[in-house]
Amino acid sequence: MTGEFAAFFILSLLTIGGAVFMISFTRVVHMVISLGITFISIAGLFVLLGADFIGVAQVLVYSGAISILMLFGIMLTKHDASDEGTGRKWKNRFILLFIVIVFALLFWGIQRTAWPASPPPAPATVSNAHEIGLEVFTKYVIPFELVSVLLLVALIGAIIMAKKEEDNE
Repeated sequence: MTGEFAAFFILSLLTIGGAVFMISFTRVVHMVISLGITFISIAGLFVLLGADFIGVAQVLVYSGAISILMLFGIMLTKHDASDEGTGRKWKNRFILLFIVIVFALLFWGIQRTAWPASPPPAPATVSNAHEIGLEVFTKYVIPFELVSVLLLVALIGAIIMAKKEEDNE
């Protein structure tokens, strides 16, 4: 067993576990933390694949997104501790059993498949971050800036809509 395989196995378990916990938890803060674990694990998988830029972008973009999601989730939802966690135990057990069965079937199928040998990796002469930077800031500057303005307008619109709903109550 190589270190790369062990890292892949651990990151895969964290990714799947975080996603399962995300849909299983009832409190918003616990869901957001599970989602954060999932996103960071996916970034680790990108790094293992040699896509360093996408891995770092995953961490930077989604850490900001998770922070905003946590703020909106906590500020815009009503919290009643007496409601949380009631009547979901049988659902959680069914979901867990389903996930274990699917995981076992996938593992069995992967182990039985005869995979072709992969070619040796090509030597890296230029980093992929450098190439992506050149492409984005030479050919795609205008679409890049338009997307940033669109996202800013969407964020401001969401804040205004949330504020109006809060004022109406």
